[in-house]
Amino acid sequence: MAQAAGSSSRPAAGRCEVSGEGAARARWRLLGQVLKKKHLKDVHLQQVSVRRFHNGLLNVKEVLTSFDNTGNVCLWPSEEVLAYYCLKHNETFRDLAVCELGGGMTCLAGLMVAISADVKEVLLTDGNEKAIKNVNEIITRNQNAGVFKAQKVSSCVLRWDNETDVSQLEGHFDIVMCADCLFLDQYRASLVDAIKRLLQPSGKAMVFAPLRGNTLNQFCNLAEKAGFSVQRHENYDEHISNFHSKLKNEEKDTYDENLHYPFLLILTKHR
Repeated sequence: MAQAAGSSSRPAAGRCEVSGEGAARARWRLLGQVLKKKHLKDVHLQQVSVRRFHNGLLNVKEVLTSFDNTGNVCLWPSEEVLAYYCLKHNETFRDLAVCELGGGMTCLAGLMVAISADVKEVLLTDGNEKAIKNVNEIITRNQNAGVFKAQKVSSCVLRWDNETDVSQLEGHFDIVMCADCLFLDQYRASLVDAIKRLLQPSGKAMVFAPLRGNTLNQFCNLAEKAGFSVQRHENYDEHISNFHSKLKNEEKDTYDENLHYPFLLILTKHR
């Protein structure tokens, strides 16, 4: 089991301060408020938004005022689904170099690749320095525990719009993956460009993201214009599809498939 910084038994993602069905409902309400840029006035929601990492409780105001803070608020559903998908298809990564973009405070999916797959290299990245500081400690704890199967696991700050960050890794990776990174208008084109430059000619990108209005379609259009072939999958796993249907029927008040159900995009370069 992956270990989070500061805990010998806690999963890498940390734990909320509340538990059970109430926590799940409050979490979806929190995500909705963050997306709509509402203030967190409800004390219960403020508690839900606090995650435990190596140095105790994270300050909500602090992480919300740092660069690209979406990955600091919580572990997003798309990241969880990407992590699950990577674990289930870990043979995909054998002997490859893998990079996760925008992985937030945990880079959970990339971490699962490093633990479960006979992969050559895993690089965990985010544009936020606070996030990468936490990821570094997660890597150290899991290296000390001897749980990684990957030959090399590292992390770094990587902003998609920073020429230096991208150029030093250009053409290095067989697989680039990210989860729910498409909805910020000012970075969408930069993300497409970074993916294209980081990938080897025969590489591919795995992108999990919900529709979020027209943002997923906008990303696909940009990717195609940049020379990618884009495969779009709505039903890519039976378990996820069944759970999606169950939530639509039983959690109508809190579950919004436009925000919460991720599609799988596979991007490959035209040859």
